Amino acid sequence: MKVALLAGGLGTRLSEETSVRPKPMVEIGGKPIMWHIMKIYSHYGFNDFVVLGGYKVDFIRDYFLSYQSKSTDFTIDMGTGKVDWLEAKSENWRVTVLDTGLDTMTAGRIKRARKHLEGDRFCLTYGDGVADVDVGKLMEFHKSTDSWCTLSAVTQPGRYGALHLTDDGRQVRGFREKGATDGGLINGGFFVCEPEIFDVIDGDHQMWEEEPMARLVEKGKLSSYHHTGYWQSMDSLRDKQMLEGIWAKGNAPWKVWSD
Repeated sequence: MKVALLAGGLGTRLSEETSVRPKPMVEIGGKPIMWHIMKIYSHYGFNDFVVLGGYKVDFIRDYFLSYQSKSTDFTIDMGTGKVDWLEAKSENWRVTVLDTGLDTMTAGRIKRARKHLEGDRFCLTYGDGVADVDVGKLMEFHKSTDSWCTLSAVTQPGRYGALHLTDDGRQVRGFREKGATDGGLINGGFFVCEPEIFDVIDGDHQMWEEEPMARLVEKGKLSSYHHTGYWQSMDSLRDKQMLEGIWAKGNAPWKVWSD
């Protein structure tokens, strides 16, 4: 099953870093935050990734094209160009990098990747948020519904729009603005999607979080998986510094994989 990563935005609230690289490539502990997200999915056996790039997509392309040479010791014969890798340090990943357009909105990026994703269920998440979501349990929950999409509902104080859920907490009824003292649940990404979601997206101009998701709500096809563990997005320099500090302590809660 494929995992689509939204990685094309400008990341203007983290301009200190994103002036030179796309936000998913901003590093935590010397590795892009997107690498951390991919490691989470890989831990649960999901190793086929589709990166929905846009802003500075060449930075992402170069990263994966040179991944092995930057992470593995080697000997090169300068006369023949033959390279001998001294140890097998690589990920068991298949990575497709797409340029989905500089100005395309999140739903438009998903729609542009249709030929790489349709025909089967797939995972989808933002390229700037980490969590200790049990992706296996998330997948089983989604399979127990008849929804076209399941999102991971997480608790986060502050600036996000909260979810209005059914009484049993399994289905999304709508969205509302969230106040600083509101303890409601928010959309934390880590979606599971059916191919039908492409039919609620019109084109490049749409944000996934707006009209397409509202259409899913209207159809009763958007479910909510309550993740009670750790979740954090990297929206600002403060967020990055916080994540760096947690990683440096060696007990990052999103590090569900073994070295």
